[in-house]
Amino acid sequence: MKFDYTSALNPTLCDIRPSGIRKFFDMLEEMKDVVSLTVGQPDFITPWHIRAAGIESLEAGKTYYTSNSGTLELRLELAKYMERRFSLKYDPRSEILVTVGGSEAIDLAIRSLVSTGDEVILPLPAFVCYEPMIRMAGGVPITVVTREENEFRLTPKELRDAITPKTKLLILSYPNNPTGAILDRNDLEALADVLRETNIAVLSDEIYAELTYGADRHVSIASIDGMWERTVVVGGFSKAYAMTGWRLGFASAPAPILEQMLKLHQYAVMCASTTSQLAAIEALTNGDGDIARMNEEYDRRRRYLVKRLRQMGIPCFEPKGAFYVWPNISGFGMTSEQFCEKLLFDYRVAIVPGTAFGEGGEGFARISYAYSISHIETALAGIERMVRELKG
Repeated sequence: MKFDYTSALNPTLCDIRPSGIRKFFDMLEEMKDVVSLTVGQPDFITPWHIRAAGIESLEAGKTYYTSNSGTLELRLELAKYMERRFSLKYDPRSEILVTVGGSEAIDLAIRSLVSTGDEVILPLPAFVCYEPMIRMAGGVPITVVTREENEFRLTPKELRDAITPKTKLLILSYPNNPTGAILDRNDLEALADVLRETNIAVLSDEIYAELTYGADRHVSIASIDGMWERTVVVGGFSKAYAMTGWRLGFASAPAPILEQMLKLHQYAVMCASTTSQLAAIEALTNGDGDIARMNEEYDRRRRYLVKRLRQMGIPCFEPKGAFYVWPNISGFGMTSEQFCEKLLFDYRVAIVPGTAFGEGGEGFARISYAYSISHIETALAGIERMVRELKG
């Protein structure tokens, strides 16, 4: 009997489309001499003192499994970090879980909170992982398209209008990938006023929490009155400490939620990399200066990129978080994919079509400034040539 893949494979998974970002990256792999502003990965190398801690751990033979939750020393440092940086208090023994990147923490939270048929409110544009993860957990994504005129912030009215008796979870991803939007304390207070009337949980993906620009630091919704007990906060080391390849994240949540997340983590992963955990302790204890140094450089790139795009006549709201800009390219008479493909094939510059980030992305593109100023200047020269020719 011939093996039938159609009946063997999970139909829910088969129905999920591959990442729109990956489709564009696949085209890049076939091309040479392309200047890319596509990747959401710091161009900084992990600071030496963090790398040295990892190397020393290997030389000392610390290659064993850790506790499922992560080493207690790391969880103690994470508890101190969350209180020091974001005024959030968690018990390191029962309310913090070390994961394989922030992505695993997101998946664990969704699968722990969402059952078949539950609705999950997802503001868009958003990173590509949330909607597939909701569907794989049996949930129903209820998308809310945020608006440029609101600086891509989720408003209380949009939240209230999306809630139904089946709503189980709200996903907040601020600072936002791809738009660079943030929610300030007033925004969060207004959303909390809506949520307090419900039993809706919150998954707050704060992987870019350390990358905010201006006088005000990032505020977590978990710090707003009545929100801590319903919120899972996801963080990580990839963006703040330039540790993408170390694959280390964490979740902070009330014990009843974290207990269920830990079960999934135990059976699927066992524990995060021991070497990465030991390096992360060094990052948390001695890395505040690294954060400040990289943040200052990202801010310089951000301001330069927004200014140059506006000078070209490309509208672009000012992003105040993460390391992306989200220019409005709708005035060129092309779809986002057409614009980005023309830029790629004719001018050898790569940016990501807004449609890769879901509904509401049409007419926009994502440009990453996790690259050097000289690299950004080269890419902008190509964008400017295309814009000049399109305008005639």
